[in-house]
Amino acid sequence: MSQITKEDDIDLRELVKIIWEGKWTIVLLTTVFAIGAVLFSLSLPNVYKSHVLVAPADDESSGGLAGLTGQLGGMAGLAGLSLPGGNEKVDLAIEIMKSRRFISDFISEYELLPDLMAAKKWDKASNTLIYDESIYLAEQEKWVRDVKAPYSPQPSMQEAYVEFRDLLTITKEKEAGLIRITIEHVSPLIAKQWLELLVKSINSEMKLETIEEADKSMYYLNRQLRKTSIADIQSVLYALIEEQTKKKMFAEVREEYVFKTIDPAIVPELKSGPKRALICILITMLGFMVAFVIVALRYYLRKRG
Repeated sequence: MSQITKEDDIDLRELVKIIWEGKWTIVLLTTVFAIGAVLFSLSLPNVYKSHVLVAPADDESSGGLAGLTGQLGGMAGLAGLSLPGGNEKVDLAIEIMKSRRFISDFISEYELLPDLMAAKKWDKASNTLIYDESIYLAEQEKWVRDVKAPYSPQPSMQEAYVEFRDLLTITKEKEAGLIRITIEHVSPLIAKQWLELLVKSINSEMKLETIEEADKSMYYLNRQLRKTSIADIQSVLYALIEEQTKKKMFAEVREEYVFKTIDPAIVPELKSGPKRALICILITMLGFMVAFVIVALRYYLRKRG
């Protein structure tokens, strides 16, 4: 036990000796890293996060339809009546929101490409977005970034999709059954606007899809109705057509078809990042470790020689 303690004391003394002999190197390198960390952190633009809290909208048309589709089994399935409802519809909407096709259409429809791919920082005083002029000239509406094939000066939708997905976060709160959607951007105003447009777009998308499927189902059911003279089957078909009509009407009159806004998005006043103090601390610590490794290597090489 005493031998171990003695060896520990020797190692500790040698460690102190290494640090002491290389103290100016350690101080110099650590200072350089610290100054670099400060300059680097100050060069990073502020990032703002806006949140919207939504709840699944009540599916008032699913109850009667579920019972009626069971009465006709295969025929109802062919008519497209086994559509997702409740939580399944919400899960489907979330996956659509994260899909490449939906995000690409969303970016194109609202012309978000410059704000997404060329935004440099936000001028708080004038409430304007400043673009990186090495990528995009806003006055001329011209892309000028210097890239190699297969890329072009104007970013592709594949690039835009990857960038947008990095800014978008969708979290499902299982206990409350709510969904929190977050978008971050260098402009707090744009983050809020994109959230509002995103919720509006997914509600519109799901609504149109429901209306189209209801129309197809009613077309099929009406064809089957003309083919049969059996009273019982006719009565079920009429009931199914009535339910599809209700579902279509419900979709047409409801703006918030899938997601109902509980807590709307706001323009955030405080930045969410970058964590400049943490960046400075971590880079300074890295500088100290690099300096110590250099000093220790130099000490042992000199000792061996």
